[in-house]
Amino acid sequence: MYRYKLTIEYDGSNFSGWQKQEGEPSVQETIAKALQKFCGQELEVCGAGRTDAGVHALGQVAHFDAPKEYPEYTVRDALNFYLQGSGAAIVKAEKVLDDFHARFSAKERSYIYRILNRRSPSPLMAQRVWQVPLPLDGEKMSEAAEKLLGKHDFSSFRAAECQAKSPVKTLDEISFNCSGEEIIIYVRARSFLHNQVRIITGTLVQVGLGKLTPEDVANILKAKDRTKAGPTAPPFGLYLYQVHY
Repeated sequence: MYRYKLTIEYDGSNFSGWQKQEGEPSVQETIAKALQKFCGQELEVCGAGRTDAGVHALGQVAHFDAPKEYPEYTVRDALNFYLQGSGAAIVKAEKVLDDFHARFSAKERSYIYRILNRRSPSPLMAQRVWQVPLPLDGEKMSEAAEKLLGKHDFSSFRAAECQAKSPVKTLDEISFNCSGEEIIIYVRARSFLHNQVRIITGTLVQVGLGKLTPEDVANILKAKDRTKAGPTAPPFGLYLYQVHY
């Protein structure tokens, strides 16, 4: 068998998420069906991590084992042929060693969250950004975000249905890029809790609106109580940006 690493871009609004689900369109199953048409047999597709319904990806990573060896460009182009119109595309295909695993070999993952901060909606960015019509204080949001850096118990920023064994995570980086009417939040960590980035974003927006202070965010973190944090931001502003190996 020959192992291949895929870098995948997709529009999450077309899918119920990455993970295969009975009766629902998933990215994993869509890629697997394209592989079956290409290779002539069912193959398992292992992803670097799950994304929820509506969440997009610029750099999701997966691997599969092919029954024969193919040129890398053939894998990419053949899969993209079968993926036409699906909302997913293969950005890159690479032959890797047998011990590479999309999930377990990953060192870090990074996400971006896009916010459109203006009154008028954008037809071109619909389902691509979270539109917040009231003015946001980006400096206060950035100041509050710094309170979350490092290793903490993130119970306050964890979905009730999160299945992680521990709420302790290390947030290595969180930064802001404010360009015109758009605010992009970048976060990087080895792994994340379910909805962690979206809850952090929803809480930081409350700071930007003046409903919370940076010190409130520090206290919310210490409280270890989901009910103290802000709302969960919508899925369609979130992008799996890169998986680092």
